[in-house]
Amino acid sequence: MNEAAQHPAVDFTLYPPIGGDDWRYGFSTARARCLESQLLSRGFMQDIASAAGFEEALEMLSSSEYAMPKGTKNFRDIESLLIQRRTQARDTFSELTIDEELIEPLIVRTDFANMRLALRRKLTEKPLGIDYSDGGSVPAEEFEAIFEEENYSPLPEHMQDAIERAVLAYYQNKDVRQIDHALDAAHYEYKLRRANELKNVFLLELFRMQIDLINIRTMLRLKFTDSLDRNVFLDGGYVEIAMLKHCLDVGYEAIAALFFATPYYDVLESGVSYLAAKQSFVKLDANCDNHMNGFLGTTFMITAGPQPVFAYLLLKEGEIRNIRLILTGKMNSLDTQLILDRIGD
Repeated sequence: MNEAAQHPAVDFTLYPPIGGDDWRYGFSTARARCLESQLLSRGFMQDIASAAGFEEALEMLSSSEYAMPKGTKNFRDIESLLIQRRTQARDTFSELTIDEELIEPLIVRTDFANMRLALRRKLTEKPLGIDYSDGGSVPAEEFEAIFEEENYSPLPEHMQDAIERAVLAYYQNKDVRQIDHALDAAHYEYKLRRANELKNVFLLELFRMQIDLINIRTMLRLKFTDSLDRNVFLDGGYVEIAMLKHCLDVGYEAIAALFFATPYYDVLESGVSYLAAKQSFVKLDANCDNHMNGFLGTTFMITAGPQPVFAYLLLKEGEIRNIRLILTGKMNSLDTQLILDRIGD
């Protein structure tokens, strides 16, 4: 087993360590904190979610950077604005990150998202399309040609390996879900390896926590659907895969207690109860987001360093996702309480 896949020990109570100060990042830290202070408050987000309808929610956003022209009905216009704001945040992150090698483990998210889209289309014999996302290490306009010609040599080695794994996994039983699992596994193996190579404590702990939260969500979705899949968990997190598999064989009421000695007890306690009572994952998903935001909040202990810059980007992306979620819910007349439960307390 390689270093990235070794099971780490939990030597913290709630949030893992984030590394020390780096005084080269004095200006970057100040700028990131200034931008973070401008994020929409939780209370304001809840007010938008509680709006009487879609038009009122848009009106409430008119004083923010998410303002849309009056009478907007086309969600494509809203999505275009949200993508612009995300691109601006990522550009700012890149400008503030002095060490360019720290940028790459995050921008590979876009590469893997594009690969997922291209492989799903290619293997299911659908048009490859041109709607790939910008911002990855491989230009979006190159994806169609690369996959159309099946010439993957222009791609970095880790992407070529991921494609091979995904194709082999798919053809075992032609299950499209295996594409997603193979790419997720390759994605996080690569990010853990890079974080180790860079000796960056914050990135390493961030990726381990992301793996844990993905695995917890996966476990409960497998349980809810009575799926027999067992080999879909990601390696490299703090929670042992054996315990996740054990959760599939016990009642919902016993799951949270199994996580009492882990940092994720609070995530599961109310999340599982909500799932059992309402057959919905919205509370679990909100708890996972809140736990991650709590971890990002610990970067305030850093006087100067790249950690607050990472935190700003991830919190900003979370804000954009919540705006998208709220407006989608309002446009489709979803129950207000359901939306509030999803965006969390």
